[in-house]
Amino acid sequence: MHDLKPRPPASAGDMMGHPKGLFLLFGTEMWERLSFYGMRGIFVFYLTSATTAAVFGWEALSDTELQSKALSYLGTYAMLVYLTPIIGGWMADNMWGQRRCIMFGGVLMMLGQFALGFPHNWLPDGSEIYMLWLGLALMIIGNGFFKPNISTMVGDLYDEGDRRRDTAFTIFYMGINIGSILGYLVIGWIGEKVNYQLAFFVAGLGMLLGLLLQMSKSEKLLGEIGKQPSAKVGLKANLAADKKRPLTPEERDRIKVILILGVFTVIFWAGFEQAAGSMNLFAKHNTDLHIFGFEIPASWLQMVNPLFIIILAPVMASIWVGLGAREPTSPAKFSMGLIFLGLGFVSMVGAALQIGDSETVKASPWWLVVAYIFHTIGELCLSPIGLSMVTKLAPLRFLSLMMGLWFAFIGIANKGAAEIGKLVGESGPLATFGGVALAAILAGIILFFLREKLVDWMHGAEEEHTVIKDTTKEEIGITADHDVAPQRKFGE
Repeated sequence: MHDLKPRPPASAGDMMGHPKGLFLLFGTEMWERLSFYGMRGIFVFYLTSATTAAVFGWEALSDTELQSKALSYLGTYAMLVYLTPIIGGWMADNMWGQRRCIMFGGVLMMLGQFALGFPHNWLPDGSEIYMLWLGLALMIIGNGFFKPNISTMVGDLYDEGDRRRDTAFTIFYMGINIGSILGYLVIGWIGEKVNYQLAFFVAGLGMLLGLLLQMSKSEKLLGEIGKQPSAKVGLKANLAADKKRPLTPEERDRIKVILILGVFTVIFWAGFEQAAGSMNLFAKHNTDLHIFGFEIPASWLQMVNPLFIIILAPVMASIWVGLGAREPTSPAKFSMGLIFLGLGFVSMVGAALQIGDSETVKASPWWLVVAYIFHTIGELCLSPIGLSMVTKLAPLRFLSLMMGLWFAFIGIANKGAAEIGKLVGESGPLATFGGVALAAILAGIILFFLREKLVDWMHGAEEEHTVIKDTTKEEIGITADHDVAPQRKFGE
């Protein structure tokens, strides 16, 4: 059926050896991530500010209760953000096509940001909380339509076997991380230094710029790509009858591996996503934010993660390639990711010990910087490897279902992250961060001892893991591991 696959128009031409449509998708995604991560970086600060608490009728809540409520909102929002792509992916495959879903999702996210930014004093008393819920609902649904489909279109620019596809996803992935850095930098500064609602409005304008870019250039640079649902052009027709065939013993073993590693994925992301919650609040209220004589917004510390992803992704890829046949298996990399996550929280234990029980002593920001660097290394060991593993192990006829389940694990982890974050206010940062460090390292050790059994259950899928095929070591060293590319496909 590959002859039915739409291709970029020949008149569009290439840039840096790639179809120009790639750079259109790069730009659209960059603006969307600026909007998404900018909002995420200041959301708990907005909800816990005295002004917002008064408007929502939360004045009677203690600081601990207010922070718990803010973390609950963040956790529910983040969980649903990972579940709605299942709906958006199905709509694109069967009804609308990717292009229409991207535009629809982008418009909803833009309106969601504008709803969050709608001035409280323009609303009838008592209705402000409903505008908050409306804004979050629009962003959750919009993300579900936008995220899975723009990443799919990157792959659609290339024919099967085109080696440029790996580099293309790396370029696209850079757009994701540049957008998140700009989001924390610009939206974070406006929110913390000027006004939170103005920051949400500016985030909505960022999404608008991405939509305008897509509208003005997509016809010229993408042609027919993404216009038709894949089911209508026959790309899935060969799977219809296959879905009724029962699972073989080998397929059942491979699904067991996905489910077991899914449990460890929940543990990882429940710790990692403290970044937007408890670690963000710790940065705001318990950290000395003066660096080189300048007081930075607390949300700026979250830039460490995307910045070091850009720096370390090619380094990590080169290390894996350099190891050759000694490259760790996927379960071993998972265990390493959990241990690095735990080491990051050991750094947070250091920050908690520095402030002790004092209400005036502030921790050094470098504790958080070190924690985020360890978390980033852990993310590069686990997240892209997990997505790649699902594509290797899931039966083709159930690939979409398994990928949806994988993101459901991450969604559950985000809700769990909120519950863990609440413990900081109840048990204190030392006990909470120490508990997460211990749990992550212990989980990593347990998985390390399970790794050989899991590889056996993969029934040869892991053998492809160390094969470098046609791509040279030099190319991989420059472009970074292509498995890293899908890391944030569906939004994190």
